[in-house]
Amino acid sequence: MKELELKYGCNPNQKPARVFVENGNLPITVLNGRPGYINLLDALNGWQLVKELKEATGLPAATSFKHVSPAGAAVGVPLSETLKKIYFTGDVELSPLASAYARARGADRMSSFGDFIALSDSCDKATAQLIAKEVSDGIIAPSYDADALEILRGKKKGAYCVIQIDENFVPPELERKQVFGITFEQGHNFLKIDSSCLENIVTKNKNLSEEEKRNLVISLIVLKYTQSNSVCYVKDGQAIGIGAGQQSRVHCTRLAGDKADKWWLRQCPKVLDLKFIEGIKRADRDNAIDVYTSAEYDDVLAEGKWQKIFAEKPSVFTEDEKREWISKNRDVAVGSDAFFPFGDNVERAAKSGASVIAQPGGSIRDDAVIQACDDHGIAMAFTGIRLFHH
Repeated sequence: MKELELKYGCNPNQKPARVFVENGNLPITVLNGRPGYINLLDALNGWQLVKELKEATGLPAATSFKHVSPAGAAVGVPLSETLKKIYFTGDVELSPLASAYARARGADRMSSFGDFIALSDSCDKATAQLIAKEVSDGIIAPSYDADALEILRGKKKGAYCVIQIDENFVPPELERKQVFGITFEQGHNFLKIDSSCLENIVTKNKNLSEEEKRNLVISLIVLKYTQSNSVCYVKDGQAIGIGAGQQSRVHCTRLAGDKADKWWLRQCPKVLDLKFIEGIKRADRDNAIDVYTSAEYDDVLAEGKWQKIFAEKPSVFTEDEKREWISKNRDVAVGSDAFFPFGDNVERAAKSGASVIAQPGGSIRDDAVIQACDDHGIAMAFTGIRLFHH
């Protein structure tokens, strides 16, 4: 099949819409549902991301995509009991691929609401069981186990979008897109990212463990498929905070750091002990946790709204308590798709537990950025590669 007609483009008024290839056949097969324009943008970017994560780490990988940027991405590292609890995996016996998806979905559950999923490996039953519980638009994977496909076809009253990708497909060397009737052409970004790009360590601390290298590589591959400007925080094989599409780099760093802090706060005993009313929906519970860990919860208490969410009235999570808990987060890897122009990016990353950083380098203020890392004992590698994605 050379062409697939779509319902409409980015918006309902943008018709007609289709995807097609000029030579050969489309590398995708729709097994269920009807993908939309944005669905396919998410699917194809997500597939490239997980394919490269698998190649770089040797582990199965998953990503949760929303509006052409990943909300989360991870490789199949086993979950601790705490992570199983905050990711709500329930009684599902987690395979490595299911662990990757649980991590990808759980990094930023609010942003992942209504995601498009990409998997590096054949979707198994355990992964499908996790997906079945979540609000999601669709999935792309190289293949599907029969029982997994049956589960996925039951989502959204049978309309859940399931796409199979030819894992051996290689895109043409040149890619094109149109803006305002003008065609842009560039070489496809075949840049391979691995630990070899981390050899130029410019700080006093020159120690990078194998796990730190893996986390930095993950951050850089995630950034390769994230709308720029972008910064990514990674810990234990998964993105825990992604700042995408900001005009200012420090805003990316803050946004990603705030998300990483939220992820870490969900693991605080005070949050884990929250008691919810019976039958609360998953999205409402996620929203409630997000509000509880923010300053907004004071208003919820004051207005007496807590009874609609919690079975017991929680005590206020004070700012001092939050700061103390966040200060316990360590061993976070931070990647940037372009150079840090000022040391303020390092200062913000350090507040969220950054111990290693990878960025291209090349700013006229590199010395100040290196000094900021040295002040915090952070090891920083200059990769020499920019990863803008638009």
